Amino acid sequence: MPPQSTESVMNRFVEFINTGDEGLAREVISSDAVFHAPSHPEPLRGPDGYMEVLGMMRSAFPDIQWTLEETVTEGDTAAARFTMWGTHDGEFFGVPASGNKISVQAMNFYYLADGRIVGERAQPDLLGVMQQIGAVPAP
Repeated sequence: MPPQSTESVMNRFVEFINTGDEGLAREVISSDAVFHAPSHPEPLRGPDGYMEVLGMMRSAFPDIQWTLEETVTEGDTAAARFTMWGTHDGEFFGVPASGNKISVQAMNFYYLADGRIVGERAQPDLLGVMQQIGAVPAP
């Protein structure tokens, strides 16, 4: 996949995660995609699996948004650094809403084929999130 195509897929993906648009999810994510998220012990699959992760995040942070800060691509693989930000207005991993604002980084790897995402390995800064919502003492 040429870098421009990878860039286009990643831009559409960011639009999807920031809007939660299921139709867009089906355009950009392969039906057999596999996602490895630290919030789930087993991989999630396809657009519905990604919608599950987004649902979990939006229930805790209804205004959550991701900004794609940089992308490095090699072939059909993209490494992406995001800033994730929002307001803790719902329960997150058993921590009741604090009203605190969060802003953390995430480093993810995406695997693409035929103009769609077929896999992801996500590494969001969950420790930073837990510190910012008051669940873990900050240093």
